[in-house]
Amino acid sequence: MSNFNDRWNVLADIKDELAWRDWFPATSGNLSIKVSNDPLTFLVTASGKDKRKRTGEDFLLVDEFGLPIGETNLKPSAETLLHVEVYKRSYAGCCLHVHTVDNNVISDLFYSSGEIVFQKQEIIKAFGLWDEDSTFTVPIIYNHANIPTLVEEFIPNIKEDAGAVLIQNHGITVWGRTPQEAKRYLEACEFLFTYTLKILTLKQVLTAT
Repeated sequence: MSNFNDRWNVLADIKDELAWRDWFPATSGNLSIKVSNDPLTFLVTASGKDKRKRTGEDFLLVDEFGLPIGETNLKPSAETLLHVEVYKRSYAGCCLHVHTVDNNVISDLFYSSGEIVFQKQEIIKAFGLWDEDSTFTVPIIYNHANIPTLVEEFIPNIKEDAGAVLIQNHGITVWGRTPQEAKRYLEACEFLFTYTLKILTLKQVLTAT
């Protein structure tokens, strides 16, 4: 039980911090943290909750199929199956999904390329990339309304124990071996998205003048 409570509090702290950043508009987004490996169980955000508030019903425990464990009136977040695949196909311990204005705009602008690539940015060291010419790529997939179809397109992009995928007009999903690594990936991605949009805007203004 102590591991369960520890995991709950860690995820709740992350939720509080991301809510403070206003990254959960209109109850959007979902978070999870692994509780056990065998069998696979993890805590995931309950659907439809205001993530700016901290309550005893913020998360529920689910199994390897994303189904609730035990009696509960809570419903897992709609994208829980994405978290299931991350945990099944990697050694990730935490998975975060947020909708921000910047990640939605970036996913739209670069969707035709199928990815956005970052290079010569100091903050990509957050991804463990230390070489001067390192690149970090975030794939962008189509936002299928049917979740199983979305999952099928998402799966090929789970290549490492930490990573990030943009869903067109549907936010970003990141994961990491630890909650700290997942949050670091998320923060670094959002920084890069904001930076890119500002650079593009400034270039447009300078060209116009």
